[in-house]
Amino acid sequence: MSAKHLASCIFCKIIKGDIPSFKLVETELSFSFLDIGPLSKGHALVIPKYHAEKMHQLPDEYLADAMPIAKKIVLALGDGAENYNILQNNGRLAHQEVDHVHFHVIPKTSKEEGLSIGWPAKQPPKDELQKLYDEIKGKL
Repeated sequence: MSAKHLASCIFCKIIKGDIPSFKLVETELSFSFLDIGPLSKGHALVIPKYHAEKMHQLPDEYLADAMPIAKKIVLALGDGAENYNILQNNGRLAHQEVDHVHFHVIPKTSKEEGLSIGWPAKQPPKDELQKLYDEIKGKL
């Protein structure tokens, strides 16, 4: 277990082995397993071994470790993951159900299986985009 965990967290319990899982890949910093409520065949989760509720709270080395694992899972799925989503939600409004950072690897095998999303794009005026750009860029 890493430096930070939460005893009541279901994902921390899975990492510790207190709750069984279909473990796929484990490293010093990450743990991955099949989702028991999959959206499609091969739906997996990659979770850091550091309890953080939202991605911006997670140390960078855990983020750097997670994506190569997601890639390995996609490659292992082969043709079953020709199309796929990598999903990571932060907060209830953003559809996060477990308060521990996690990444979904979701094969999209058909229109019916896998992740379905809407994309309510907006078209703000260019001057508003410029103002927002200047504000964000100034803080980076």
